[in-house]
Amino acid sequence: MDFTLKTYNKLLNTLSHQGFSFLTFAEFLLKASNKAIVLRHDVDALPGNSLKFARIQAELGIIGSYYFRIVQGSWDEAVIKEIAGLGHEIGYHYEDLGATAQRINGTRAQRHNGAMAQRINGTRAQRHNGAMAEEELVRIAIESFTENLENLRKIVPVKTICMHGSPLSKWDSRLLWKYYDYRDFGIIGEPYFDVDFDEVMYLTDTGRRWDGEAFNIRDKAVGGRRKAEGEKMMGRMGEWENGRRDEVETKGRRDEETLSSILTPEPSNRRTIIPFPKFHSTFDIIRAAENGKLPDKIMMTFHPQRWTDKPVPWVKELVWQNVKNVVKYFVVNRNSE
Repeated sequence: MDFTLKTYNKLLNTLSHQGFSFLTFAEFLLKASNKAIVLRHDVDALPGNSLKFARIQAELGIIGSYYFRIVQGSWDEAVIKEIAGLGHEIGYHYEDLGATAQRINGTRAQRHNGAMAQRINGTRAQRHNGAMAEEELVRIAIESFTENLENLRKIVPVKTICMHGSPLSKWDSRLLWKYYDYRDFGIIGEPYFDVDFDEVMYLTDTGRRWDGEAFNIRDKAVGGRRKAEGEKMMGRMGEWENGRRDEVETKGRRDEETLSSILTPEPSNRRTIIPFPKFHSTFDIIRAAENGKLPDKIMMTFHPQRWTDKPVPWVKELVWQNVKNVVKYFVVNRNSE
């Protein structure tokens, strides 16, 4: 059966036997390596499952990156410490923009004279259709991001972050980086901005399958680094155009040149993008590895709460994920209209 720890173990053994090296995301950013795989784990729930993954990897001499949310279902200090102690990287799975918006909406009927209420009441003139102005929401959310990142760093070192894409939230937390730069927080990378997915094959088990694009709302790697950098530059250029020349004049000129190169298509003779193969099951990936048909650089994203050898939880996750896929499919298609 797929999505079991036994299958996961077989996948890692196969990849290892094919000569792939395993790097944390931070290591991948800092040193180039041929035949390299980043094992990324989004700890959305059931942190004990992630610990099982981490132990399996440690037994095989393999390392990975684990991104924890600041919510009760993910945050477990004992698990975080043990995974880090096994040599794995710990990162922050941030969702501060959506969480902040939800918190603010939930307090509208319960406002008091506290600092948060004062900030909310002070933005009434900036609201449109009952929604808080984007910039003010981002300003409050970055305070949440700073606090949560610091709390995680009290337990383990944190060098990289990764957005948590809640399908029920209209807010994409990557919007924070339109107004701020995560490198100012001692962060060296965020996968959706710092990996060229035209050169690195991206595989994610979102939807409990490896070809779940139809059910995937935000966990997408489309257009590679050039598009992601373009979005960041657009945000920074927006600052420049809004009159903050004293802060970003030098960076603005540099970013303007970069933005121009990003938005201008490259001549066809300069770079040919070869499509990566598609896989449905983990066994498809294993067979491709055995036949030497995988590219040299891969990032694989796992949600360990989906993987178990226990029959009842396995069936429960299968049924529940199929229900969620139906809902997410309609959300994706509604947003694309």
